[in-house]
Amino acid sequence: MFDALYGFLNFLPTTLVVSVVLTLIAFGGYFGVPLWAWFFGGLALLFAGGAPKFLLFGVLLLASVFILAPLRRMFFSAPLMKWIKSRQLLPNISETEQIALEAGSTWVDGELFSGNPDISALMNESMVELTAEERDFLSGPCEELCRMSDNEEIYADGCLGPKLWDFLKRERFFGLMIPREFGGLGFSAIAHSEIVHKISTRSVPVAITTMVPNSLGPAELLLHYGTKEQKQEYLPKLAVGELLPCFALTEPNAGSDAGSLTSKGIVFRNSDNEICLSLEWDKRYITLGAVSTLLGLAVKVFDPDNILGRGENLGITCVLVASDTPGVELGRRHDPLGVPFYNCPIRGKDVVVSISQVIGGEAGIGQGWKMLMECLAAGRSISLPSYSTGISKFALRMTSCYAKTRSQFGVPLAKFEGIGEILAEMIKDVYTLEASRLYTVSAVDKGIKPAVISAIAKYNSTEIHRQILTNAMDILGGAGISMGPKNLLARNYIGAPIAITVEGANILTRSMIIFGQGAMRSHPFAYSEIKALGEDDVKAFDLAFTGHVGRVWQSFFRVLALFFSRARFVKVPHSKLAPQYRKLVWASASFAWLSELTLCCYGGRLKFKESITGRFADILSSMYLLTAVLRRYQDSASAHDLVVVQAVAAKIFGRIQRSTEQIYKNFDAPFLGPLLRRVVNPLSRLNTFSSGGSDRADQLLVKLFLEDASFRDSLTKRGVFLPQEPGERVAEFEEVFALADRATLPLSKIRSAASRNELPSKPALTMIELAWKRGVIQDEEAKTLRRYRLLHDSIVAVDSFPMDPDLLARKNSESNLEHSDASTPLQTSKV
Repeated sequence: MFDALYGFLNFLPTTLVVSVVLTLIAFGGYFGVPLWAWFFGGLALLFAGGAPKFLLFGVLLLASVFILAPLRRMFFSAPLMKWIKSRQLLPNISETEQIALEAGSTWVDGELFSGNPDISALMNESMVELTAEERDFLSGPCEELCRMSDNEEIYADGCLGPKLWDFLKRERFFGLMIPREFGGLGFSAIAHSEIVHKISTRSVPVAITTMVPNSLGPAELLLHYGTKEQKQEYLPKLAVGELLPCFALTEPNAGSDAGSLTSKGIVFRNSDNEICLSLEWDKRYITLGAVSTLLGLAVKVFDPDNILGRGENLGITCVLVASDTPGVELGRRHDPLGVPFYNCPIRGKDVVVSISQVIGGEAGIGQGWKMLMECLAAGRSISLPSYSTGISKFALRMTSCYAKTRSQFGVPLAKFEGIGEILAEMIKDVYTLEASRLYTVSAVDKGIKPAVISAIAKYNSTEIHRQILTNAMDILGGAGISMGPKNLLARNYIGAPIAITVEGANILTRSMIIFGQGAMRSHPFAYSEIKALGEDDVKAFDLAFTGHVGRVWQSFFRVLALFFSRARFVKVPHSKLAPQYRKLVWASASFAWLSELTLCCYGGRLKFKESITGRFADILSSMYLLTAVLRRYQDSASAHDLVVVQAVAAKIFGRIQRSTEQIYKNFDAPFLGPLLRRVVNPLSRLNTFSSGGSDRADQLLVKLFLEDASFRDSLTKRGVFLPQEPGERVAEFEEVFALADRATLPLSKIRSAASRNELPSKPALTMIELAWKRGVIQDEEAKTLRRYRLLHDSIVAVDSFPMDPDLLARKNSESNLEHSDASTPLQTSKV
């Protein structure tokens, strides 16, 4: 029998045998065939090929060592652990880093890190809807708050004013998330998001004042970690604004680096033998700090006399302090780019509080960092993305009005391709922001605490929001930089960096958190390996490492197959977006393989390769944003939405392509670095994910947006406050946009008549009257044009102000002083 098999194999051409073997290897690698199957398959091939017995025995012995777990741990995993630790190939993780890594939930990030995401599951993520009560609040108190908020008055006064404060407290805007049992509104995360989103389109100071007490702070921490007594004492008062909270973490020398906190609390017993804390702190950038009545503090607690029996250094702790406690210093303000919300330094020295003021009581001592990390979802997942999306929608809507109205060389700005290119980017970005906002908030409402995804949402929403405002200002030009009541966007533009800096500065979030935390938190094996090394757990390390090796092997073959086939054979849900689904799977496989390669080559040094980790963060962010965009399309499936989704996908895949090429280009590990730079990178350019879209697609997108009111409204009207009262600047923008199309035909009639010398060249309103009298346009057309022209002149107008006589006198004086040493006599100098 064996002789016949040998004869058959010898009869077959060598190239055919090699091809079959390579094909089997490729299929085995792609589908993740287990280790034992590889060994026994190899043995079968060696046996069939007539290999000597000593070779077969050697392979069998090797197989036994690697397949049988006890032998593998003894002869391979244990020595490998010692070698890795001696070379420090994997990063050391501090206590604060470990807490951050273990906080929150893994969600879509786990699928995207896997290299083989389940597209059906991602597209079937349910989207949470508002309740009837939440909709009533949005159309009632929230609408009223927007109507009451006079942005010019707020900026002029430097604060919200008593009327707004009273309304916010009375309608429980500070208790959106506090349950009804404690007197709050008990709203969902989507309601919280919609409220912040809507207020942001009216007034940034009011939005920030509203969202901070509902974000990371005393109420959120008390809800999750407070004792029963603390909840009953504080939550009802926080819900109705009887207590106004703030939370203080940042210090002059400790921002995102919580391990460097110098604020401290010393455990001691008072004269009544009660256990107390003596607090000392110096905090800054604390929103609502100077006006708050309840301070939440992050401090390091020390117990030098070991009163609590847990040693001296007890760790970061969250403490509640009444602002009228002796030793508390309030009363000063920062000036965050002129945006008039309270952002303040707060200090305290020799401030004594009972240990019962620790959030969670005595058991909460040392748990502060864990509490903060687990509660970051509110600010990162809800408040800031909602704020950024609201402002971005408003900016796009108002900018499109201006671009359609304002003309240069007799042509509306929107008709110029250069302007259209920027408008197209704004349209794509607004669609992306809204998709990401809704997708992320729905996860929070389902009880998920997406640690990595919340960082992605915060970073990308605030960065995109900043870019949208920059693009809007480019289109508005002089109208954008002239301050005054007529300018609807300048203050939002000036304040854009504020969102960039809070809840984790964006540079740090991109370069350290998204991929750094994601690689550990979302990777199926990496964190388990590091944890096992730290605990000297050979069994856990062996299990994680063997799984990791299998994943690396499979990732390599998957990315090869998907690269050369462009993922055409990947099974995805039937949809018009099937090509985008397949590319997303391909991008995930490429990301997984390249991240594995990077982790293996850099090990612990990857912590300090922030340019590389930043580009991985860009890829992971892009895949998440695209997932949200594809999911959003399912709820509309309109032809117009398909146009924008395809344009967004092209843009995002182009970003993934550029980031991947930059990783190849800058990969400086020995041997693999030159290989990636000189071989893999050129190949990737020949077979790209996307070139980034086309001019034609952008022009079609802008045309649809400007001409189809329902499409424009679907992108920019939901949740945006659009007042219609006379004298409202926004109402004028809305009306002129609606009239622009109706004015097109009669204007063309007038221009044609003028070109035939049937009408003299006169100012616009005079031309309209002449055209009407001479029958060039009809009564209704003349009426439309009169109104359109009046609105047009108002829209393009900018504010101007009388010269302050005192200012003029000072300028005269300064000018005289400047010329006093000149050779020209002083009395001859003029302003």
